Order: sequence, then structure tokens, then C-alpha cells
Amino acid sequence: MKVKKVGLFVLVLLITGSIDSVRNLPATAYFGTTLVFFFIMAALFFLLPGAFVSADLAEAFPKQSGIYQWVKMAFGEKTGFLAVWLQWVNTLVWFPTMLAFIGGTFAYFINPDLAQNNHFILELIITVFWSITLINLLGVDVSARFASVCTFVGLIIPITLIIGLAVLWFIKGAPLEVHFTTTDFFPKFTNMGNWFSLTAVMTSCLGIELTAVHMMNIEDARRNFPKAMFISVLVILVTMIMGSLAIAMVVPVKSIELNQGLIQAMHVFLEAYHLHWLVMPVVALVLIGSLGELVNWMISPTRGLAQAAADSFLPAFMLKVNRYGVAYNIAILQALVVTGVALAFLYMPSVNGSYWLLTALSTQLYMFMYVFLFIAAIKIKHKFPERPHIIRFLRIKNALYVMAIMGLLGCLLTIYIGFLPPVGINIGSPVRYEAVFITGMCVMVIPCLFFYVYRMKYGWKH
Repeated sequence: MKVKKVGLFVLVLLITGSIDSVRNLPATAYFGTTLVFFFIMAALFFLLPGAFVSADLAEAFPKQSGIYQWVKMAFGEKTGFLAVWLQWVNTLVWFPTMLAFIGGTFAYFINPDLAQNNHFILELIITVFWSITLINLLGVDVSARFASVCTFVGLIIPITLIIGLAVLWFIKGAPLEVHFTTTDFFPKFTNMGNWFSLTAVMTSCLGIELTAVHMMNIEDARRNFPKAMFISVLVILVTMIMGSLAIAMVVPVKSIELNQGLIQAMHVFLEAYHLHWLVMPVVALVLIGSLGELVNWMISPTRGLAQAAADSFLPAFMLKVNRYGVAYNIAILQALVVTGVALAFLYMPSVNGSYWLLTALSTQLYMFMYVFLFIAAIKIKHKFPERPHIIRFLRIKNALYVMAIMGLLGCLLTIYIGFLPPVGINIGSPVRYEAVFITGMCVMVIPCLFFYVYRMKYGWKH
């Protein structure tokens, strides 16, 4: 079956939809105007380095694109498998947070109080995720186009609307919950509570490298991929900063619910402008956009893991594909694990607490993967010193090293902060939180070691 090529516009929507998310806005709005400082820091020390490095490697090695191939090229198969495992397993922890956001949004159609009901959120997580898994089984062409439509309808329209309403609110001089003085934009570095903004902001920037695994399915990839990357970075920064500030402007910090903060803000704006009848249509649009984001994130990590499976890191049955070229057994396994991880919502004292625990855990796992990415970029530069850099900026002597080191610094700082219990969120006992957090890290990584040992001792028969 011939797969259609993905064009520039769809590619931009695919990249933007993977990262730019209305789901992330409440978590960053929680920290007020200091979020602007942290977004600028995240752009300089993570988002831009990740975009430059990923685009450069993807263009130079179009047939070997994706985190597994890059790290394998630099350090060998075993390290490559660990990197792609971290990328894949992080999504298993992240999916429930995205689904919790969908649950909190969907609750507005029934009863807003259900957004804080752990059992309701859990049941909805399981139902929606299995439904999206079935859509993904129809192949990357159907999935990508479904996701791009959802992104346009359910991301661009709602986020443009809330930014427009916030600008109008500000111009009219309506009451604000935050201040826009120069000093308010800079955090008090001695207050650790402010630094938790970094985890929320970094979470909003994860995934810039994901679409590289589709290089062979992109129309005129060498020209369109880097162009799509940089268009997406600009869109992401503007929309995330403006959208987060829009929520912070009208919802008191102590009242922000991480899984429904966007709807809280939208409700305030629309009621003030006598447009309350628009609340439900906006909720529907946000739900559509969230479904598209889920599809985006289910496509790429699964495909990357399938690359590692081809090198005998997974059992032969995991390599089986359906007529649409989808490794369906990996997709089914993914859905089973996500169902298990979602049970975290039954073991934390609040939905906010569960949401933050899974967000921080997902971010930590992903940050370790990015450490491998940036170090691999440096190693490949040494390994292929004469390799031409397609991206003009990286042709400058040592530019790639600077980008990779900046990315590494951002990752290491985020990893350090991620191990600390958050301030201002009901997580119960800090000791219990850290115990669950560290246990979760171990449970997610240990299976990778099992695959190493089994492959070395017995080998998978392919």
C-alpha cells in the first residue's frame, strides 16, 4: 500500500500539535507572570537547541532518523534502545495527564464537579485511550491527517480566541489577578516554589524531535523539515506564553485546576462579554484538539520503538504489522500499560496532585532521553567531522556544540528540580510523594534492563 507524502502545512500542524497544547496552559499559568521568564529560558536552553539538533540530524541522515537511530549511530544499539525506551515509556506516563485534561474538560458537558472525581477521570481515561488506539491502527497517513485537522480546529481556534479575549480584557482595563510590572516578570530565585515553573514550562516544550521518524514520508523533506521546525517553534512560543498569561489574568492562582484551567478562564471571559452560549462549543473544540494531540504522540514513539524491535531488542511478535504498516502489538501493549499507570489517580489525595506527579515523572523520563540526544549530536559531530550542516546557522564553527551544551544544561537543571516535591499543590505527604515518584521511575526503566539481559543471553528470534 503506497503511503501519501506529508506536505509542509500538515507537517507544521503535526509538529505544533505534538507540542503546543491548551492542556499545558493551566500548569504554566499557575506561576503567574514569571512564566514569561521561564519560557524564554526554556526556549534558549531547550526548545531551540532541540529543534536545531533534530532538524540537522534528520536532514543529514534521512534514512536513519529518530532518537533510536541517532543515539545508535553515536553509541551503539544498546544505548540507542535505552534512549528510545525512555522516549516511549515517558508517553505511557504522560498519556493519563492528557486524558485527565480531556476528562476535566468533558465534565463541563455533564457536571463540572466531576472534574475532581478520581473515579470518573480514571474511567474516561481508559475509554478514550483505547478508542484512539483503534484510530492509530489505521496507519500513519490516516493518523497524521486526523491529527492535523484536530490541531487546526481544536488548538488554533481556541487558543486564538482566548488570546484575543485576554487582549481585549487588558485594553478595557478589567481587573487582573496578576501584575505586569518589570519586577513581576523575574522570579525570586531563593523561593523554590518559583522554580517549579520550569518543570511545567519544559513539559510544554517536549517532543520537538518526534516527527523526525517520518522523514521518509515527508514531501521534499530536506527543505520542508527544517522550515516546519522553525515555523513551529515561533508558533509554540507565542501561543504558549500568551495563552498561559490569559488564564493567569482572570483565574486566581489558588483556584486554578490543572485539568480544567483553560475552561475556567474561558468561562470568565465569555460571561463578562455576555457570550456564555459559546462556552460549550469552545469546550467541544478543546476536546477535538486534545484528541489530535493524543494521536500525534501515539504515532512517533511507537514507530521509534519498532525501529529498535527490528534490531532484536523486542520479541519477534512485537514486529508484526497490519496492512497499514502499524506495529499493532506495540500499540496494544501501550494501551494496556497506560491503563495500569492511570490507576495513579486512585492513590493521590487530589486530581491536581495526581496530575502533577505524572507530569513530573513523564518530564524526568523524557529529559534523560534528551541528555542522550544532545550528547549523541556532539559525538556524531566528532565521528563525521566533514559532514555538511544543512542548517545555515550550524555551519558556523562550534555552533552545534554550543546548541548541544545549552540543551544539556537545560535538561540537567530540570532533572534536578523534578525530584523535589512541588509547592502549593496537594500531594499529601512529601515522603509518600517522593516514594511513589522514585518507584515510578524504577518501574518504567527496569523492563529495559530485562530486554538487554534476555537479548544478550538468548536472543530474540526474528
